Amino acid sequence: MTVNTLLNGMKKHASYLSFTLLILQASCIAQQTGSQTLNDVYMEDLTQVRPSYEVKKTDSVKDSPSVIKQAPQATPTHTVNSKVNTVLDSLDKLNRLRTYIDGFTIQIYSGPNREDAISTKAKMVKAISDLEADIQYTQPKFRVTAGKYYSKLEAQKDLMRLKDYFPNAILLPEKIQVK
Repeated sequence: MTVNTLLNGMKKHASYLSFTLLILQASCIAQQTGSQTLNDVYMEDLTQVRPSYEVKKTDSVKDSPSVIKQAPQATPTHTVNSKVNTVLDSLDKLNRLRTYIDGFTIQIYSGPNREDAISTKAKMVKAISDLEADIQYTQPKFRVTAGKYYSKLEAQKDLMRLKDYFPNAILLPEKIQVK
């Protein structure tokens, strides 16, 4: 690039910047003077078009506004309660048959060595006593998991605590037995 090309580019950017500042200044001036002009100039009298009401004076207690008239009771004609109850009953039966639900657990060890899995479980129980650890064997590896959670948010606090002792701890989806 030559010096002339750079200077021409800088002149273009300077002209764009000055043009933008000029537009911003003009809009600010228009807003300041426009709001004053609208409030000072615009006046309209609407009293001629407003409706007027006559107030009737009554001596009887029935017509006084302090007495509340009770609305007649309406009987429903097109209800869907029986259909909704049928659907809810079927959902209830389905939920009673369910023995597992989708949830989460924290895996702190996964590997082929049984002794490492047992030592990891012992270390976890010693470090954090309020969590329960399980060892599972699925060929060809052992897994040490801690906790059973219904949501990720629920498991996040324990995951952060376990990461201090087990940096490779991860949150995994798992089926949780419903009691």
